[in-house]
Amino acid sequence: MAGAAKHKAGFVNIIGNPNVGKSTLMNALVGEKLSIVTAKAQTTRHRIMGIVNGDDWQIVYSDTPGILKPGYRLQENMLGYVDTAIGDADIILYVTDTVEKADKNEAYVEKLGKVSCPVIIVINKIDISSQEKVTSLMAWWQEKVPAATIFPVSATEKFNLENVFSKVLELLPEAPAWYDKDTFTDRNLRFFASEIIREQILLCYDDEIPYCCEVEIESFRESEERYEIAAVINVMRDSQKGIIIGKKGAALKKVGTRARLEMEDFFQKKVFLSTFVKVDPDWRTSRKELRKFGYES
Repeated sequence: MAGAAKHKAGFVNIIGNPNVGKSTLMNALVGEKLSIVTAKAQTTRHRIMGIVNGDDWQIVYSDTPGILKPGYRLQENMLGYVDTAIGDADIILYVTDTVEKADKNEAYVEKLGKVSCPVIIVINKIDISSQEKVTSLMAWWQEKVPAATIFPVSATEKFNLENVFSKVLELLPEAPAWYDKDTFTDRNLRFFASEIIREQILLCYDDEIPYCCEVEIESFRESEERYEIAAVINVMRDSQKGIIIGKKGAALKKVGTRARLEMEDFFQKKVFLSTFVKVDPDWRTSRKELRKFGYES
């Protein structure tokens, strides 16, 4: 009589440069919108886990901020998440695309060739490229990281993701589940409320404004009918506060309305959302402030 199937589980950490589609890829692989997605760089600031379960397997995907040269303390912490993700991965999913220069951040490309865990390289956005270019990129990456498995994909079109998933499942180590089988993320609802508001700020404002904002959930109450959420948008200067609020409060109202509708869709429950704007000049550089926002332990 054949023995029972062994359980497989592991951490599949998604890394890559800004704007290559890491968050879109993770959301597609998890089947839930856990990471916010915009066309702006540095959309992801935290490390966010999305957990997918089968009867005899568990994949813990981990989205990370884009690799960048830090300009201030917040960005140093963001890059720290990337380095940690390289160190504790069972499988690394390195995401590049058909737009960026293949040799961007060569130091991290070299790291891929030295890690002890399996590496899967995902070349995203093939839907906006040519077969010739994709073939050339695959050859370049295979030469740079010979041990890696390479998949051309379109995360937005969900093209070829089934093959990525199958490879991940094949490479997973034998291990018990790391999380309860009904868990789909390591983050709580307060976190997703703040991320949904921050996504709308990224979508509604231009230039540096989104990068000068951090959202804090002051209160989060649940009743039978709805969630009641009070959020503070922290900015660095009075002029930014004025832009966020807008003429007669119109800009802030737009962000609040769009965020509330997104939350209702995500939480599957009515939401009453109130938003306020506060000037906090040091939030991106102060260790104390960054700890308050969950960037430092």
